[in-house]
Amino acid sequence: MKKRIKYRILAACGLVFLHLAGCQFGDTQVMVSAGFSDNDVFKIKDEVCTLPEARVVMTNYQNMYSTMYGIDLWNHEFENNDLEEYVKDLTISRMAQVMAMDFLAEENKIELTGEEQGKVKEAAREYFESLNDTEREYMHVKQGDIEVLYHRYGLANKLYTHLTQGVNDEVSDDEARVMEAQQIFVTEKDKAKEVEKQLKEGADFLSVANVYNEASEIDITFGRNDVLPEVEEVAFSLENDQVSDKIKTEKGFYFLKCVNHYNQEKTDDNKSVILEKRRKEAFDDVYMEFLDTLSSEFNEEVWDKVKVEINKDVKTDSFFEVYEKYCNW
Repeated sequence: MKKRIKYRILAACGLVFLHLAGCQFGDTQVMVSAGFSDNDVFKIKDEVCTLPEARVVMTNYQNMYSTMYGIDLWNHEFENNDLEEYVKDLTISRMAQVMAMDFLAEENKIELTGEEQGKVKEAAREYFESLNDTEREYMHVKQGDIEVLYHRYGLANKLYTHLTQGVNDEVSDDEARVMEAQQIFVTEKDKAKEVEKQLKEGADFLSVANVYNEASEIDITFGRNDVLPEVEEVAFSLENDQVSDKIKTEKGFYFLKCVNHYNQEKTDDNKSVILEKRRKEAFDDVYMEFLDTLSSEFNEEVWDKVKVEINKDVKTDSFFEVYEKYCNW
């Protein structure tokens, strides 16, 4: 359950974290400190993340999750409070990441223009005015807190764009190609020989797969680097309806039938994934080294007291959507 929750929430947050998703705060040590006020959650260098700021982000993650599933899973019991702890951890890691990026932006003399700062104020006003009294009280938030958050996010995205602007954006069809196939996987040599024999005698691939396949699924869709190298080499040489010979790997034996050697739609989508991976690698080359220079402190006592509360009048989930509307530069 925990793994699936993580993927779902991260997918929902992709709207704003298109550039930031996948980057981490790194291995910078976070020290617990007693030198905080009751309104401070953590500090990086001399910059503080306040409790209202953290509550805004956490509450939006919480409600985005509920909206995504269409039911209120927060009313269910989860072993070890995995769901609540994940959202709290996600909130801190994302905000720490953004603040660290802002320090790197400062080092690179990157700042928001007057026009961009105006957009930040417009976005903050729209989001704040969308909140009802209960939501404002629950998050203890003022419009100025929203402005600070949007400014931080905007500066982080501007830094990312700056550091990745030289990345080659040409991705070939062959590099991004996604194909569809059916597979039979067996671990024992004797079973592999029997599968091989039946296929060579003209048996229906799917019928044989239904009897012998030990993998979790028969129908698979994949791109390069998604499968074992031995499998990739054979798979991407197949034409439609062609069946491979036995493919030996360390895990066992594979047989493939090509269903569609080139899925155009998924190949186009994969180009975006590959390009974003290149950008992230270029960004990480600079960002990860910079993290080692930052000092940080965490107010564990205050954050441990924060709980995800269920309130039918607290349903705000448009924080990232409003940001994207005004601050997508």
